Amino acid sequence: MITEEQLDHYRVEGTKLRVIRDALEENDVKGIVVAWDDDSVMLRKQNRKIVKLDRSYIYQKADEERRL
Repeated sequence: MITEEQLDHYRVEGTKLRVIRDALEENDVKGIVVAWDDDSVMLRKQNRKIVKLDRSYIYQKADEERRL
């Protein structure tokens, strides 16, 4: 699970993240951290829509090679 410190760092820096939800790359979500709580993270996608995702997913920088 991603930590509070990592989420805050990504939010402040405006880092675009990739959220890996399963083995299929087309199901990944990319966006910028907007907010979070104990169970979920809210990301703003490029089309400006907000999505709420579980914190147990794999979070990594969007420009890095996909880990899975």
